[in-house]
Amino acid sequence: MPKEDTNTMRALQGLDNGDSSVRLQVAMAAGTTPDPGFIDRLVERCAIEPEFFVRDMLTWALTRHSPAMTVPRLIDELHSERAQGRSQALHTLSKIGDRRAWPAITRALLTDADDEVARAAWRAAVVLVPENEESELAGVLATRLGRGERETQLSLSRALIALGEVIMPTLRAAMTDPDPRVRRHAIATERLWRDPDAGFEFAIEEAKRLVALGTTGQEE
Repeated sequence: MPKEDTNTMRALQGLDNGDSSVRLQVAMAAGTTPDPGFIDRLVERCAIEPEFFVRDMLTWALTRHSPAMTVPRLIDELHSERAQGRSQALHTLSKIGDRRAWPAITRALLTDADDEVARAAWRAAVVLVPENEESELAGVLATRLGRGERETQLSLSRALIALGEVIMPTLRAAMTDPDPRVRRHAIATERLWRDPDAGFEFAIEEAKRLVALGTTGQEE
């Protein structure tokens, strides 16, 4: 085995340590002194690391490497059978912000059955979407309105709001959807877009009231 490979393996050996503080230190070191030989191992560890704060440091370490090398590897990871592998790759791509990754943010990822993957895909999409494609993205995201529990719905609302005013025609259409969950979520998102300080809980409760009354509040 070449000496460089041996040194890389030795440097990253601590990522398998049972002590999360050791894994954190190894990830920090990998980002402090980037080495292309670290990238595969860092991405692999992201898919199985149980501690959030260690995963966050692994992501930081990857952002310290050249996007020309990390982005293709992260795009490969989007096809992983591990949901955590997909979600962490998406999260890292959103942090890197290289729009060359945009074509890899597929409809399948935006509608992934796993909530964490879908939420990560929504965040990545609004960061990476090219100009003039926001309306199309809004249309895809709107198909997820009403999905999941509070955190998932809040993530989707934030993603839609981040796209700006282009979301309004899509939201207005969703406000008349036959599904009351979709209508409530669309109304709440529109309320948050107009008044970001209102809070999601208030917006949802107001949306529930409006749906119960059979109105969207648009006439107000």
